[in-house]
Amino acid sequence: MNEVIRRLGEICDAVQPDLIVGIESRGFIVGTPLALNRSLGFVPVRKPGKLPGTVIGVDYDLEYGTDRLEIQSDALTSKPRVLVVDDLLATGGTAAAAGALIREAGGQLVGFAFVIELETLAGRSVLPGDVPAASLIRYP
Repeated sequence: MNEVIRRLGEICDAVQPDLIVGIESRGFIVGTPLALNRSLGFVPVRKPGKLPGTVIGVDYDLEYGTDRLEIQSDALTSKPRVLVVDDLLATGGTAAAAGALIREAGGQLVGFAFVIELETLAGRSVLPGDVPAASLIRYP
């Protein structure tokens, strides 16, 4: 875990975010220690009905149906620079939805960081082209 956080920290340093956003739920496992390590705030993006207060949500398509992600409506009010962190980039739908949600909520999306990427599923191709994406381990 120390090595994962160290290497994610290098990605973080390159894009200079103000906040780390972790995607439920495994993104919390790597995003929270990264935020602590870099003395940054952490904001969770969650499935519907799990966050208190007013939320903003985005619906997105999955291979087998649809899903929804939510963020608290006041989490990104000062237009912070945001790095999205998750454990896995597969088809990219969830990460792309999180990126769209960050922009809708007022954040500046500056990057995506993943522990693992499954390249054959081409998830990188559905992420915004103007935002860098990095993975620590890439499986062909």
